[in-house]
Amino acid sequence: MSNIIKTVNLSKSFFLKKNLNILKKISIEIKKGELVALLGPSGSGKSTFLHMIALLDQPSSGEIYFEGKKTSLMNDVEKDQMRGKKISIVYQQNNLLNDFTSLENVAIAMISSGKNKEFAINAAKKILKKVGLSKRLEHFPSDLSVGEQQRVAIARAAINKPQLILADEPTGSLDQSTSREIFNLFLKFKSQNRSIIYATHNRELADKADYKLKIIDGNIRRSNE
Repeated sequence: MSNIIKTVNLSKSFFLKKNLNILKKISIEIKKGELVALLGPSGSGKSTFLHMIALLDQPSSGEIYFEGKKTSLMNDVEKDQMRGKKISIVYQQNNLLNDFTSLENVAIAMISSGKNKEFAINAAKKILKKVGLSKRLEHFPSDLSVGEQQRVAIARAAINKPQLILADEPTGSLDQSTSREIFNLFLKFKSQNRSIIYATHNRELADKADYKLKIIDGNIRRSNE
């Protein structure tokens, strides 16, 4: 099984009156088809780590390799293309467009990647059906429950069939039953040999991952516990 992500001595610091070392020389490998839980207390660097893996933020030092390619050698256009086709991120606050219907929110991700509108609309209908929202296509985010909104966000993230899905506390504001539904969607993606890294405080969901990555004092260690 080949790597989807490899980091070598990845570090991130911020300067706020003094230098804050958020992540320190992180070296990990994530293989294709792995489902990985990212754990750590609030402020430990989980979101920062995910943003760097998503190529949305630059590390202070170290390297990120995506499918063996050194991402520090990519320009902004190449990184945008990578995110559009191979990497997607799901936030706890789903970032849906309030003036767009469920169908439009999902289709726009495919249109933005260069597909024509008719093709994108048909693909959006199919994936929304898969996440159980075929009767909510024309509803706006304000008409949906929090769980339904998150399913729309996941459908949007998955429509371009990315190789890597990064989820930042995707079930943090959901009840236990809806959280399980969201996790079952991740299992479907895993069965398609996609990799998923999800930050969570939910112990039950973390225990269902292939393994855990725990951030402690800026370091990440792998755990099966």
